[in-house]
Amino acid sequence: MLTPKPIAVTMGGPAGIGGEITLKSWRRRNELPVPFVAIDSPDRLRSIARDLDFSVPIEPVDNPQHAVDMFPDALPVCNIDMPRTSRPGILDQSNANAAIASIDRAADFAKRNSVSAIVTNPIHKHNLYRAGFTYPGHTEYLADLCGANVEPVMMLTCDGLRTVSITTHLSLREAIRELSIERILSQSRIAAHSLKQDFGVSAPRLVVAGLNPHAGEDGSMGDEEAKFITPAIEILRQDGLQVSGPMPPDTMFSATARATYDAAICMYHDQALIPIKTLDFSGGVNVTLGLPFVRTSPDHGTALDIAGKGVADETSLIAALQMAADIARVRGATAQ
Repeated sequence: MLTPKPIAVTMGGPAGIGGEITLKSWRRRNELPVPFVAIDSPDRLRSIARDLDFSVPIEPVDNPQHAVDMFPDALPVCNIDMPRTSRPGILDQSNANAAIASIDRAADFAKRNSVSAIVTNPIHKHNLYRAGFTYPGHTEYLADLCGANVEPVMMLTCDGLRTVSITTHLSLREAIRELSIERILSQSRIAAHSLKQDFGVSAPRLVVAGLNPHAGEDGSMGDEEAKFITPAIEILRQDGLQVSGPMPPDTMFSATARATYDAAICMYHDQALIPIKTLDFSGGVNVTLGLPFVRTSPDHGTALDIAGKGVADETSLIAALQMAADIARVRGATAQ
């Protein structure tokens, strides 16, 4: 029997809850299908464990594969140097590059096939921007690390719903300006491919949301449906895909409607995230489609206001780890 490859879990924002929920997830290791290795500072994690009175042994490792044997007894950690001691809830720009280095190391492990997937803890984007980080978030940065030909697609998932956002971290005004037939086509095709490759859905069913109230009401409430959305749907159908829409966004997430599709293609960030977070705030998972490796993330932020208090909920990180393992398994099976 082949030894399973571990999942790499990044540091996230050093001042946030990433370290705490990583420690808590190791304590729930019996719920996980494969081990994970933290890409973090061992001293930082030991300090968090000590302050929160968590009994979590920390063991540094150089090779992720060494994490598999030690995982039942200790949390394996690939070291990331921290310029300063991090303090929960207090941003320190000098530690921003440590968060980036953790992402870089995890992506390198994934590209070298040393890990089966990566799970990224939440970063504090504004603190990274102040340190010179120029990407809207993890999704775009990981795509750039993989090469210019990679188009990242953000999928949000929870039990009973998957959503894809055509535009991501943009203002609503900018998001509308970015809509085009080509963008809807590209991201919808990647979503359909991923449903087959990563989720084992043999004949994916997509529903495409309208942008405007009542999906434009035949142009009386906006013409984006007629300009971009309906033409894209028609082309996708010509491709042989099962696609419905444009559907009014205020009705497409009901229980009855959700039973008719495998993924909802949404026009902007909040249209995709609000239903996921409403249905399952703690268990939502962010999946990046279109990468050569598997990447998932908890669907929440750094939560600086509760960092260091021992109350952070690890449920979404557990869900992200479980989904990463499931996708890696399905992707491996479909590749054979």
